[in-house]
Amino acid sequence: MSKRNNVLRIAALAAALPLALAGCAANEGSTSTPESGAAGSTDTAESSSSISGTYGGAGASSQEAAQAAWIAAFQTDNADVTVNYNPVGSGAGRKQFMEGAVAFAGSDSYLSDEELEGTFAACAADSKARSLPVYISPIAVAFNLEGNDSLNLDADTIARIFKGEITNWSDDAIVSLNPGATLPDQAITVVYRSDDSGTTKNFAAYLGANAGDVWDAKAEDKFPFSFAGAEGAQGTSGVVEAISTGTGTIGYADASKVSSLSTVALKVGEEFVPYSAEGAAKVVEVSPVAENRHDGDVAIDLDRATTESGAYPLVLVSYLLVCDTNKDEATTEFVKAYAGYIASEAGQQAAAEGAGSAPLSAATRELVEASIESIK
Repeated sequence: MSKRNNVLRIAALAAALPLALAGCAANEGSTSTPESGAAGSTDTAESSSSISGTYGGAGASSQEAAQAAWIAAFQTDNADVTVNYNPVGSGAGRKQFMEGAVAFAGSDSYLSDEELEGTFAACAADSKARSLPVYISPIAVAFNLEGNDSLNLDADTIARIFKGEITNWSDDAIVSLNPGATLPDQAITVVYRSDDSGTTKNFAAYLGANAGDVWDAKAEDKFPFSFAGAEGAQGTSGVVEAISTGTGTIGYADASKVSSLSTVALKVGEEFVPYSAEGAAKVVEVSPVAENRHDGDVAIDLDRATTESGAYPLVLVSYLLVCDTNKDEATTEFVKAYAGYIASEAGQQAAAEGAGSAPLSAATRELVEASIESIK
């Protein structure tokens, strides 16, 4: 698909939004089957829906704090519905979603072409699933090294650390990037995600794009290297705990979880940029929608090699995975209502306040909202 076709696709989705919203307004006030249904708008001031039942989601641990904020607000506005989210990791969440065990999944990577060729048990026959970006957050490279609150590192040095080629904090590659820092003769302990993780895939994709001569592994959910001085930990919380309780440790995690740890400023162009929601959002703003995806899918092809001033290219865009069409109407109505709230300006602000994420831009939000309203 050419860039021109990509732009046309975006325009077509955006053009569909007014019609979709008109249809939503016409349906306000409808009710669903008790116990399992969902209906109506999530706009709190105008909603007369009576959503009820219990629905489950599972997936990315990076979304845990955001999901907690979204669920709390959604259940406040829809007192008869219960939403549960299990932060089991992106890979496990996608598996549960494909097996039909949950109504939606959170994933730090969009559905692959191979996954889309498979079957989705909860989706209607001949229906695919779609990936909707709902959560933007920097991935922090966090460490625990006495006397150092921040360090400057470039992608090559990070790659060599996480391949086990740089094993001591006093290595010349680290020292040369941090004049004036006190770097001890101390072994480096690398902490990585032991579970299948979209955060790992995003981390590897960043290194592949910026240090390809060093990082020669394909970007996948599983951490690709094993060496002395490296230890795996389950989930975002497991990685943060391992870094916090260790000495000389370094790892990667969703930035919303690392406030108590020291972090790395990445070299971007000629400057070193600390993580921030604004820096992450800047990367997404300059990145196109992925090509050759089916209608309704809003996967983002991140420009991880950007040298845009202030951009922080080690970023994850986390997705809500939902069916194009569910097998039952009640679940479809719930998914549209819940996803609609998540993507709304209010939902994005709730995540920003509760998890420190970057809200979707207005243009991206319109694309996602148009896609949600096209779910049948």
